[in-house]
Amino acid sequence: MHDIVIVGAGPAGASAAIFAAKAGKNTLVIDSDHSMTKRAWMENHFGIMEISGPDMLETGRKQMEKVGAKLLTGKVENIVKTDNGFRIELEDGQHEATHVILATGVMADLAEKIGLETREGTEPRIKTNVVVDRDGRTSIPGIWAAGTIAGVSVHTIVTSGDGARVAINVVSEMNGERYVWHDVMK
Repeated sequence: MHDIVIVGAGPAGASAAIFAAKAGKNTLVIDSDHSMTKRAWMENHFGIMEISGPDMLETGRKQMEKVGAKLLTGKVENIVKTDNGFRIELEDGQHEATHVILATGVMADLAEKIGLETREGTEPRIKTNVVVDRDGRTSIPGIWAAGTIAGVSVHTIVTSGDGARVAINVVSEMNGERYVWHDVMK
């Protein structure tokens, strides 16, 4: 049983995984490898002069794995509520988790299939968003959403920050107190 399963390893999902795993949570990221960031070029990130989408995604994957998150390539077909949390069903297997974070970018088909409350997209060319509260909770307790699917700007710097924010909120709820992580120079 995983503490947190994150669906999507774009900027929001990868950032959520980094924070969740660094907090000591058993974190699995399931990614379909269809991130629109694969086509992006960024020159608008603080601290990064310029980076291609593929390079950003690769760096994010390395960061996730460095802090202990596990990455699995596959497509999530369904998420089912269980007595202990959720069963995440893939084409070729299943995983269980206490909490799920959806970070599926522009893809809302899974959210709609599992019955999450949705609304019209807030960004240009984004058709559907999942309705979330200020912390990232969806209409199904234990399922959270971060990034573009949750209605934030499609800019990768914004979605990555939102992924971190939602993961901090999940970890804080799991711990029963506000979680803060700051590394310091050695």
